[in-house]
Amino acid sequence: MAAELVGGALLSAFLQVAFDRLASPQVLHFFRGRKLDQKLLKRLKRKLRSIDALADDADIQQFINKRVKAWLADVIDALFEAEDLLDEIYEFSLREVEDEYQRTSNKVWNLNLSLSSVSFFIDENEIETRMEQVLDDLDELVNEGSRIGLKEASGVGVDSGSNSKVSQKSSSTSLLSERDDIYGRDDDKDIIFNWLAPDSDDGDKLLILSIMGMGGLGKTTLAQHVYHDQRIEGKFDIKAWVCVSDDFDVFKVTRTILEAITRSTDDSRNLEMVQGRLKEILSGNRFLLVLDDVWNESWSKWEQVQKALDSGAHGSRILVTTRSKKVALSMRSKEHHLKELQEDYCWQLFANHAFQNDTQANTAFKEIGKQIVEKCRGLPLALKTMGSLLHNKSSISEWENVLKSEIWELEDSDVIPALALSYNHLPSHLKRCYAYCALFPKDYEFDKNCLIQLWIAENFVQFHHHKSPEDIGEQYFDDLLSRSFFQQSNRYKTCFVMHDLLNDLAKYVCEDICFRLGVDKTKGIPKTTRHFTFATNHVEYFDGFGSIHDVERLHTFMPTDWSWHCKMSIDDLFSKFKFLRVLSVSNCSNLTKVPDSVGDLKHLRSLDLSNTHIERLPESTCSLYNLQILKLNNCPLLKELPSNLHKLTNLRRLEFMDTELLKVPEHLEKLKNLQVFMSSFDVGSKEFSIQQLGQLDHHGRLSIGELQNIENPSDAKAADLKNKTHLRELKLKWNRDQVPVDALKERDVNVMENLQPSKYLEKLSISHYDGTKFPTWFGDYSLLNVVSLSLFQCKQCKCLPSLGHLPFLKDLTISGLDGVVCIDADFYGSSSCSFPSLETLKFSHMKGWEKWDCEAMRGAFPRLHHLAIDYCPKLKERLPVQILHFETVYIRHCKQLLGYDGMVKMNGKEVTIFRVHHNMEVWFVEWIGKMISHDSVEDLKVYSCPNMSILMNQQYNFLVHAHNHLQDLAIIDCPQFESFPERVHILLPCLEFLSIRDCPRFESFSDGCLPSNIKRMYLTNSSKLVASLKGSFGDNPSLETLFIIGKLEAESFPDEGFLPLSLTSLGIYDCQHLKKLDYKGLCHVPSLKELLLVNCPSLQCLPDEGLPKSISYLTISGNCPLLKQRCKYPGGQDWGKIAHVQNLSIL
Repeated sequence: MAAELVGGALLSAFLQVAFDRLASPQVLHFFRGRKLDQKLLKRLKRKLRSIDALADDADIQQFINKRVKAWLADVIDALFEAEDLLDEIYEFSLREVEDEYQRTSNKVWNLNLSLSSVSFFIDENEIETRMEQVLDDLDELVNEGSRIGLKEASGVGVDSGSNSKVSQKSSSTSLLSERDDIYGRDDDKDIIFNWLAPDSDDGDKLLILSIMGMGGLGKTTLAQHVYHDQRIEGKFDIKAWVCVSDDFDVFKVTRTILEAITRSTDDSRNLEMVQGRLKEILSGNRFLLVLDDVWNESWSKWEQVQKALDSGAHGSRILVTTRSKKVALSMRSKEHHLKELQEDYCWQLFANHAFQNDTQANTAFKEIGKQIVEKCRGLPLALKTMGSLLHNKSSISEWENVLKSEIWELEDSDVIPALALSYNHLPSHLKRCYAYCALFPKDYEFDKNCLIQLWIAENFVQFHHHKSPEDIGEQYFDDLLSRSFFQQSNRYKTCFVMHDLLNDLAKYVCEDICFRLGVDKTKGIPKTTRHFTFATNHVEYFDGFGSIHDVERLHTFMPTDWSWHCKMSIDDLFSKFKFLRVLSVSNCSNLTKVPDSVGDLKHLRSLDLSNTHIERLPESTCSLYNLQILKLNNCPLLKELPSNLHKLTNLRRLEFMDTELLKVPEHLEKLKNLQVFMSSFDVGSKEFSIQQLGQLDHHGRLSIGELQNIENPSDAKAADLKNKTHLRELKLKWNRDQVPVDALKERDVNVMENLQPSKYLEKLSISHYDGTKFPTWFGDYSLLNVVSLSLFQCKQCKCLPSLGHLPFLKDLTISGLDGVVCIDADFYGSSSCSFPSLETLKFSHMKGWEKWDCEAMRGAFPRLHHLAIDYCPKLKERLPVQILHFETVYIRHCKQLLGYDGMVKMNGKEVTIFRVHHNMEVWFVEWIGKMISHDSVEDLKVYSCPNMSILMNQQYNFLVHAHNHLQDLAIIDCPQFESFPERVHILLPCLEFLSIRDCPRFESFSDGCLPSNIKRMYLTNSSKLVASLKGSFGDNPSLETLFIIGKLEAESFPDEGFLPLSLTSLGIYDCQHLKKLDYKGLCHVPSLKELLLVNCPSLQCLPDEGLPKSISYLTISGNCPLLKQRCKYPGGQDWGKIAHVQNLSIL
């Protein structure tokens, strides 16, 4: 008896397409109309049923029997041949009917689109010959299937609909983030946290730790939990995460690290430039860098990357995840071997996914579940995937089938049994969707909607009368996500990735039909390849696609990288592959013209020409009757579309985001299923009217500009925004050069009233509106679902609209409303809890705003976290006290409060005061004092307050009370600052970092005592303070880092007994007068490991006695000509004094 397959065979998904085509009236019409042998169709149907009977057994046996796997590949190839043939017949028949309809209905006949065109000619004899060949191939394959021992499954075939039904089980994707926890790794985390601690240096400046283990053990998950753990918050100046994968190109990896740190794109093409920038950014900063999924085993390649990383400060760490011990050896890293999960933790992880919130799970389920857990052998990925699979199984027998599956006995295979089992239990339609993802390289981040569009174009999505293909495709995606076949990207919320092992599984299943040029390391591309992608960063593989010339039956051609240059003739590309369903030449840098031969791609369903320099689309594009998706985003030279575009009756999605079309063809409204994605529309064009805009079904986002050109307010109604229910983001923009007269102001009010959007809108922005009041639909429920609202430069409005009733509003920006003087109760509305969801509120450039009514704010903003007030020069009344409890407060350029360019910022644990003037209102001083005293504040920076004796004068004494949480304090460029309050060691018990810069009147600590727990101190241009510190350190046991920067009057430093015994790092920068280092001042500090000497031009030599043996890091850089000369290798006079130093940098 055949092995039982609960989900549905992958072959069944291929067969379903063939059965659907065979049952279509168009195929029957074609055969009858030409008196072809209809027995061929019946024979084909019988052969397909015979294949279907073997499909379930083959789907399981492919993991065990290589002959079965080869048989499956041959069957799929034959089914593709059948699909291509049946599609050709189907499409020709459709066109034939369409042409006949046009003739009989007396419509204008377009000779260019007639059946007499050579591209639509079909040879009837060839059809019969090809059909016979397909039948012969299938007949041989049926016989071979029996010979290799495949068993027929009992029950109905796929064409009866048993596997074609879309799963109705609701997906549990909303719980994934809540259940994405880590089990049994507390000890591993503690080991890593101890390694991350600064005191674990062992004399090394940069430490590397490799988390090692086989795939699926959770190395990346563990690293993610460490990376985001609160325990390392604030411990590193820089944090960055880089996914390296198996392509370890020195330049690419270095640049990726740089981009991860700067969070911006770097366009450098030179390794030296990239390394220079990276060194500059890391210099003097303690950083944590995670390198995930490293495969490079070359020591020389890693050494080149590490050159730039060595410039970081003491305590910098690199955390690596890898499967290979050789990787750890090549990086000279410590190793932490991740082991399989212990039994109890295995059960917890499995149960979290299998039972979720069901705490009273049936005992029988638990017993079977524990046996399945045992078979997962402690692999978190296997446990998670199996748990997700069984969550969808509601009967004991289904669980037992999983337990007893012969796939558990799989040996000598790269596929993990638990993953193979999870795959086998997928319904057939999900198998094909998942297996298609073998097109993507490992760690490739794919957009959810883009993948669903590909599935639709490849005809993987079953159509349903009451649901759109997009909705069904989304259900497919969510099902795969809930079963853990996909996981959300760490970087982008809309993107997803597949675990490496699941990527391997997809490739295993589809290796004969999916090929990734530059990724798959094979001698050539299999002729059976149907889906083809290429990674353009692999230049050595990118040979102008010469190797795909023999692969003529491609269904998919698609790049997976940005910006590529097609060395193959564009015309050849469009004319060669006649069976393409998906063609993407997006980001092709040399594509300027689309050849007429594009019209020959009669099977094409998706065409992507985005990010190219095309100037026009040929009219032949309009003969692509099967085209469903046309993408023309960011094509700056494209100004119009073909006039017959409305002939594409199957077109569902037309995108031209950031493409400024001047003309859109008429009659697009006839395409009832067409979704239009366009980013902008300017009123006033004669060739693209606002009436045309209203006829289109817009999706996504839209910006309507030049609204001042609407002369009749009723024309605004023609835009029909109220009925654009799929529009999610809308911008409305006016553009006048001068203040309008009253009549124009009144017209703008009426225009705005007629631009009422759909109640499904989520983001709304209004800019340069010249009406005197906001529309009435602001006050009703038209904006019920809006989460983001921005009002810019609405200068004629005297009052803010009432917005407090909007239940989902999260972000509100109000800027340039010069007529508003007071924000009062009308802004909040009548609700007892106004702005219930608002999280971010920004006011800026409000020239007339003077008062914020604090009383009216009671009960409002229960969830507000971020407030910004910028360029509001007249605001002077008290601010609401609730603001002090917000996570982020930013006040800048408010002249009456802070002075013209003053700033006060609270960002979580950090408070910054910048250029605050000396005559602040007393209430505002108290307000700032309360802000600093908040329990969450750990970091205070005071910059450039020239007229304030801040922290000293009683009026501005923010430190008069104890600050038990303050850890970092910097006072910079405050000329009047003279002293801390007495008992500073009591007032600041947790202070660990202190920086004093350009404060010439600060000459000493008032009572000679430093904060008792201080670890790092930077003193810049503070020569008198430095001189006063002798004896102040005393027996201080905590100070580890001391940097003396600029204006050190002494010629010799440090004096004996000056440095504390606990010091590990000493930096001397920009000391123009320093001539010598005092050996006695250095040698009595046994813990001193690092010495940095930078820009000390008068420093002549090192001490005669040399340097203390404890120093293992020495940096001499910048303008130190005398010392550099003496320390030259090997003949420098002082070389012998530093030869013992392990880590020496002379730059």
